[in-house]
Amino acid sequence: MFLSIFKGRYSVLFSFFAVFLFSSFLIRTGLLAVSAGKTDFSILSIIQLYFTGFFYDFGVALFLVTLFSIYLLFLRQKWVNTLTNRIITYSWLFLILLISFFSFFAELTFWQEFESRFNFIAVDYLIYTYEVVNNINESYPLPLLIGGVLLLVLLVMFLFAKRKVFTHAFQSHTPFRTRFMISGTLLILTILYPLFVRNSFAEKGTNRYQNELSKAGIYSFFAAFKNNELDYNDFYALLPKNEAFQLIRNELKESNSTFVTSGNSIKREINNVGTTYKPNVIMITVESLSADFMEHFGNTQKLMPVLDSLASANLLFTNMYATGTRTVRGMEALTLAAPPTPGSSVVRREGNEKLTTVGHIFEKAGYSRAFFYGGDGYFDNMNEYFGSNGFDIIDRGRNIKLDDVYETKRTVIQDDQVHFENAWGISDEDLFAAVTRGADAEFKQGKPFYNFVMTTSNHRPFTFPEGKIKYASGSGREGAVRYTDYAIGEFLKNISNKPWYKNTVIIIVADHCASSAGRNEIDINKYHIPCVILNLPKKGSQVIDKMCSQIDIYPTLFSLLGWKYESNLYGKNLFDPTYQPRAVLGTYQKLAYLKQDSLVILGPQQKMETFLYNKAKNEQVPAKLSKAVTNQAIANYQTAYDLFKSGGMHQ
Repeated sequence: MFLSIFKGRYSVLFSFFAVFLFSSFLIRTGLLAVSAGKTDFSILSIIQLYFTGFFYDFGVALFLVTLFSIYLLFLRQKWVNTLTNRIITYSWLFLILLISFFSFFAELTFWQEFESRFNFIAVDYLIYTYEVVNNINESYPLPLLIGGVLLLVLLVMFLFAKRKVFTHAFQSHTPFRTRFMISGTLLILTILYPLFVRNSFAEKGTNRYQNELSKAGIYSFFAAFKNNELDYNDFYALLPKNEAFQLIRNELKESNSTFVTSGNSIKREINNVGTTYKPNVIMITVESLSADFMEHFGNTQKLMPVLDSLASANLLFTNMYATGTRTVRGMEALTLAAPPTPGSSVVRREGNEKLTTVGHIFEKAGYSRAFFYGGDGYFDNMNEYFGSNGFDIIDRGRNIKLDDVYETKRTVIQDDQVHFENAWGISDEDLFAAVTRGADAEFKQGKPFYNFVMTTSNHRPFTFPEGKIKYASGSGREGAVRYTDYAIGEFLKNISNKPWYKNTVIIIVADHCASSAGRNEIDINKYHIPCVILNLPKKGSQVIDKMCSQIDIYPTLFSLLGWKYESNLYGKNLFDPTYQPRAVLGTYQKLAYLKQDSLVILGPQQKMETFLYNKAKNEQVPAKLSKAVTNQAIANYQTAYDLFKSGGMHQ
């Protein structure tokens, strides 16, 4: 019975299956051989890694043959020996062998650099295609490698022909009942694998090499794509855990704070002095708002007269830095007040529900909470993240993500409430109108409200309602910036007579800058963002020129409001006498810590680069920094990753 599957309609499919499993075995053996001198492998651990590896390889093979299996199921008997079927079969086999052998080659080169199966770095390489392709072309004899892979593919197909695999496939007679059993079994197994077989099952041991060798490259790649993270502990510089937490606790200790517990935790009671105020809070998070769009920071185009005017009369942060270069990274900073961890934002990761967010602090203070977005919040997992952390959702709702499981209320902005819309979402004016309606409704309920508002107009294609400003819709970034500024001005004008306005603090801050590209891999001035806070109890103009981060906004605001609360935030109160200027910034892979003019950049393979930063020239000069600074950088990122993964950021 076993051998018969290699002599019927499915002979090509199962022969490929066997070739793939054997090739995977050879790759694993080769990687084991080059790793043997770097760690101890017992006979039992070797047997275990091969057994586990075969299990993952089998799953990958299932995925690769799924479409062909379905094709064979429904292929009518009279078409089996036709030219069309021969072309389809040869083409499928050629393509799937090509993909498989290229992935094996990629695994070998990836292991050579990172000593790991595919992870989020490999996913990240898809984003930076130009750089990666050029790097491969400069590092390897690409024509020879491509030729070698093609030769291997043709060799396998030749061996299949010699062993009459194709003859068996094209001259077979397989009843539909048999085909249904074979294809049905393969399809069921293919569905069950991703549902029940986690890539993390291979990470139970303490020997990292054994864990990595137990995995399959393609399976790990898609697991990394889904989980959007790199394991900090495997790839970045580490301190002893207790030392890392002691350093971060020392950094976060403030004159009015007391840690709730000892050890590996940052939870602390904050007891701000003075009268306690509980105003409504609306945070307008402006898409791609670089500081240099404002006259306050040297712009001469008068793009943001409204925001510049507000900055002159309210609380302005002049030296604030975003934590990342994407909207979800800004959302992470503004909700969790934590340093960015490697990979994608926590907003997009599994296990990000019921966290100790800023929203949770508002919840404990008796506030309702809502997330307003002009587009579709299924994008980048935003609705799931905010909904799973207690926020009601108000978005355009043109698309529905079927597996959202949050329990809060979702309100869709209706067609008759929209006057302008592009691919990214409704105009900022229409969004602010929704915010106004929501605030009116919350005010009637008698509860203070906290609204997180995310704009979209300052985003390509840079289109907006015509006739509002002198710039034409779609004319470019400058027009979109000017329109967003106009919309903010109209919003403030429209709500100025609302009964809730005088008791409403409004924060205007960027999610990230308009561009992150610069001369340096992490270009500090491309993270410089504006932040203005309106309607504070203490009126009038005030400037905070200390270097700080997005993560410091709410600890500073809560101090101005005189709040007493439990904090699990990395952000600090900028008015505290113990505050020392610093910023945390990152890309998918690189993590930066800037303290005064000392810059530490952490990267995969435990790399650490140190510089002195000249802000005036935006220069990073390589320099040796004290261990105190480098250890503080490590402590920030190591503990943030540990708290998220261990549940320490959960309620």
